[in-house]
Amino acid sequence: MKLTFFGATDTVTGSRFLFEHDGRRWLVDCGLFQGGGDAAARNRAPLPFSPASLDAVLVTHAHIDHSGMLPALIAGGYTGPIHTTSGTLELCNILLPDSAHLQQEHYSYLQRHGLETVADTPLYSPEDVDSTLAAMQPHALHRPFNVAPGISAHFRSAGHILGAASVYLEVDGLKICVSGDIGRPRDPVMRAPEPFDGADYLLVESTYGGRRHSPEDPAERLEKLVAETIAGGGTLVIPAFAVGRAQSILHLIAQATAAGRLPQVPVFLDSPMAINTTRLYCRHAQEHRLSEAQCEAMCGIAEYTRSVEQSKHIAAHSGPKIIVSASGMATGGRVLHHLKHYLADARNAVLIVGYQAEKTLGAELQRGIDVAPILGADIPVEARIETVDGLSAHADQRELTGWLHSAPPPRRTFIVHGEADSRTALADHLGAESGWASHCPAPGETVELD
Repeated sequence: MKLTFFGATDTVTGSRFLFEHDGRRWLVDCGLFQGGGDAAARNRAPLPFSPASLDAVLVTHAHIDHSGMLPALIAGGYTGPIHTTSGTLELCNILLPDSAHLQQEHYSYLQRHGLETVADTPLYSPEDVDSTLAAMQPHALHRPFNVAPGISAHFRSAGHILGAASVYLEVDGLKICVSGDIGRPRDPVMRAPEPFDGADYLLVESTYGGRRHSPEDPAERLEKLVAETIAGGGTLVIPAFAVGRAQSILHLIAQATAAGRLPQVPVFLDSPMAINTTRLYCRHAQEHRLSEAQCEAMCGIAEYTRSVEQSKHIAAHSGPKIIVSASGMATGGRVLHHLKHYLADARNAVLIVGYQAEKTLGAELQRGIDVAPILGADIPVEARIETVDGLSAHADQRELTGWLHSAPPPRRTFIVHGEADSRTALADHLGAESGWASHCPAPGETVELD
């Protein structure tokens, strides 16, 4: 059996893993490359395999770096099933149409201002998204299904976000696990991931493979930063991933406000994807820790701004406020307009609450740049830039190690979905601690599994 790594090798994003065996081909994940550098060019490069040659596609979860190129796969001629969980299907029904819409919205803005380039052209159409969603087949956790003759699979919960799962494949007596993104055992919203169930071969994520999350209570730090910004009459802008991170932030703000630890100030959730996602939590109570009352409080704490006009009107609201908006790495979406408006005022603050890929605007703000290039303008950075590490939805090195050690070592472990230093750090850690045989594959590398 052959396995080729077409994404998520030299970067955290673009998850795409191609398996080939006995004349059959199947793909696990088909995500967008995101962030700065050559991400746009990599997304526009022709797929390195024929979509029409695939027998099946499996998707670990709905985040765009795992699902965002599925419509391009369909447009390229794929006609088979897309296997996933029910939670992932529901989220893809939100994320993929909104991804297409946001791409077009951003391109239209650039066109109106004469800033568009070929690299900004939308990657797929709403019709491609419709065909993708029609091909998706949901499966219950732990219940085996056929991928192709002689090949079966099942999903186990990975925590992380609603519907997120690790994929376990059975092929001619071999067991293969693709971890997907592994959540945290003590996440404030999501339940802990199910332990690693063992495999002959494992592909494991390493987003935080070389780091440990701060022991500081993220709720306390978030409350402190909100209180300080409000006291100074400023606006707090929080770039947040629409699925998972935005909901955690709303939950913590709702809890602190209800307890009287924060004053009541306007909170705006300015992301159609995040708005639609937030309501899903009440329908998937078995996947998270929140009670029905907490779910309702999370959903009710913010004013939802769906339209562009509503989003623009936020700036007309004088006085302290909180804006939660996508994208989480500040690479696109409505948060760019808020950063353009609020970064130059020292009364304001920007709160980074998730992983920032290299060369993204979020990473550059963390690094301490003095001027931020946003939508064709150079904006002086006078606002405070703060980070809360503990809100990440990814397990850190210690938590990943704990997840891995719930079963005997695989024959070989492939470290994926991380920057070079994170992958190397996790590989070195596993080798030194327990003698695990691990490998950091290169982009496009093919390995034999036997």
